[in-house]
Parts: sequence; C-alpha cells; structure tokens
Amino acid sequence: MQQVIPVWYNVAEIIAKYFKEVLFMTELTRDSLKNAKRIVIKVGTSTLTHETGRMNLLRMDRLSMAISELMNRGHEVVLVSSGAIGVGMGKLNMKERPQVMGMKQALAAIGQCELMNIYSKMFSSYNQVVAQVLLTRNDVEDDIKRKNIENTFEHLLERHVLPIVNENDTVSTDEIKSMEHFGDNDTLSAVVARLVHADLLIILSDIDGFYDSDPRENKDSKLIDTVTELNDNIWNCAGGEGSKLGTGGMVTKLNAANIVINSGIHMVLANGGDPFIIFSILNGEKVGTLFVAKK
Repeated sequence: MQQVIPVWYNVAEIIAKYFKEVLFMTELTRDSLKNAKRIVIKVGTSTLTHETGRMNLLRMDRLSMAISELMNRGHEVVLVSSGAIGVGMGKLNMKERPQVMGMKQALAAIGQCELMNIYSKMFSSYNQVVAQVLLTRNDVEDDIKRKNIENTFEHLLERHVLPIVNENDTVSTDEIKSMEHFGDNDTLSAVVARLVHADLLIILSDIDGFYDSDPRENKDSKLIDTVTELNDNIWNCAGGEGSKLGTGGMVTKLNAANIVINSGIHMVLANGGDPFIIFSILNGEKVGTLFVAKK
C-alpha cells in the first residue's frame, strides 16, 4: 500500500529546501567578494568625527592604514569621503548645522581643506599618494564632463593613486539642498562606483547594517544579512535622516544600493567604528548587510 505523505510535510520540506538554497547562494556570493579588484569605499561624517564635530584622528588613521594595505595587495581603491561641513563646524566650534546656505558653503570650504590636509599626511605616512576629486551633479550628467571624469579616475588608478571624492559643496548648492536625494554622499559613492566600473561598494556608517526597523528606537529590530531584491518591504524598513553632523539615512543607502546592484555591482553596508572591518568583508565573512548585484 502506497504511503500518503501529509501535505504539510511536503510544504515544510519545500520551505526548508528553499532556505537551504538561499543560504548556499548567500555564502557563495559572500565568498565572491574575495575577488573584488576595484573597490569604492564611502565613509560618513559620523565615522570620521566625534560627537563634538572634531575629527576622529585614530579612526581616520586606521582607515588610512586599511586602505593602504588594500592598495599594497593590488586592489584599486576609490575613497568617497563625507565630513567637510561637519569638520568645518568643528573647526569653528559650531554645535548645530547652520540653515544659511552661504554659511554651509563656507564650512564646506574650511572642512574640505582640513580633511584633505589630514588625509594627505596620513596616507603619505603609508607611502600612498592621494588626489582630490570634487564633483557636482552636473558633472556626471553631462556626457563630455562624465567622460573626462572617467578618464581622470582611470589614469589615477593606473598610477596607484588614491582618488578621494567629495561633493563640491562650495560652488554648488544642489548637493547641500538635496542631501536626502541625489546630493548625499551615499548616492554619490554609488554613482562613482558605476563610473569606475567597480566590483564592490562598501559604505561604512555608524550602524551595523540594514535592519528591519530602526535599532535606535526598537531594541527587537533584526539585522538583515542579505538583500537580494529592493522590494516594498525593504523600502518600508528604511528610516529617516542620520546624525546631526551628517545628512545620510537608510533611504539614501537604499538609493545607493539601487544604483549599484542594477549596474552589476555588489554593495555592503557595515559599521565603520573599526575600519579594519573592510578586511572581514573581503574575506567573505558575514558582517554588515550584503546587497547582491543583479547579473
């Protein structure tokens, strides 16, 4: 007599098989990060500065050391660095981000100079040469300018120079006005990753990854290890603005993910408290949240 297998058993078996396959594919994708040759790394204001607005020199030095080691291993790296306005605020002992546009531009001018000065000194101590690249929205939307930018990046990377990219807030107000949309550096890092045909974008933030709800408000929120599709549920998990010194939030990080994964580039969102986490990411370890590229 033929044994009848309950329907619930078949369903459970199918679900178990599905999750096993998903887990296998996730591990396989994580493992593929070891082969990333060209990497764009974005660091936010909260990663680079203390709550006082003053620069976190210890963290910046570890970031410089980590990137220098990657370059010594043969990786090509582009650093997208926020923090100009935040650092400018720290230099002038300002506690709150100003509302006047001209003051924001002035702070960007002060902070950008300070940022590049520190970066240049720190990377030179590890025998690396850096180059400043300031971009605006119009730069990447104009065909001729975009091609010139691509050529600049290629020549810098060919000569093992580290391009350090930021928005040109001093001359363009678009980026300051529309920080939550195109002008934020999360989105800029994604645009840069696409411009240089990167293999991987790493966004270092002050949070461990992408959660199903805001972990600062919900202690029961859960970290999402891997995102394979930016569906409505994922977008609904995104919160609002970031820290008082920065302007990024989860929405901007999803915008960045949307750009890169549709360009065939993986993205990892991780905590930049210790920049050496970059090595864990490239070792295929389960840190942060992996946004899987569409092939």
